[in-house]
Amino acid sequence: MNMKFYMTPGSCSTGIHILLEEVGEIFEAHLVNLLAGDQNKEDYRQINPKGTIPTLIRKDGFALTDFISIAWWLGKTYPKQRLLPASLEDELQVLETMNYAVNTIHGQGFTRIFTTDKYSSDENEQENVKARGNYIVRQGFEYIDKQLHSKDYVTDHFSIADAALFYVEFWADRIDIDLPANCQHHYQRMLNRLSVSQVLSEEGYGAMFAN
Repeated sequence: MNMKFYMTPGSCSTGIHILLEEVGEIFEAHLVNLLAGDQNKEDYRQINPKGTIPTLIRKDGFALTDFISIAWWLGKTYPKQRLLPASLEDELQVLETMNYAVNTIHGQGFTRIFTTDKYSSDENEQENVKARGNYIVRQGFEYIDKQLHSKDYVTDHFSIADAALFYVEFWADRIDIDLPANCQHHYQRMLNRLSVSQVLSEEGYGAMFAN
């Protein structure tokens, strides 16, 4: 039985898609159309009662239903790919950075930009919600920029944190939020990584590599 991966192209699940390519595991990809409301349909809710993406169903049938648990499980399950650092201190840095990208830059910042109506139904207030989201995102990248000083990756090699950081950098690029210098360097390095170019091509963003 192959693993089953429930994803939406260009979303946070792109980070997990990259990690799956890194480990080289065969999996079945199932698209979840968020705009069409697939995440709220009964068949998907039976798989993931939270109605969120990504979801990864392991070979034993157990479902992992959030980015952080999936990424950490992949890192622990495939040690030869070195998705987690060897030292405890570096692993803690990886977990901290991943959590910050997912829970703060994404969870508090980009959600206000992409799903403004969930914060307020008042059109006048929505502009303030978006502005707050933009501020959180920019402040978040300024913090990460300091962590990336003189480094190509979050630690001394590619890890699960870099996949998380990539998808929020990708979002910033798509909506013209300027990345600070070290984040931009990290983003370009990730774009040049084979697994990343392959995933973006598969998800419909191959034109980014036309040049």
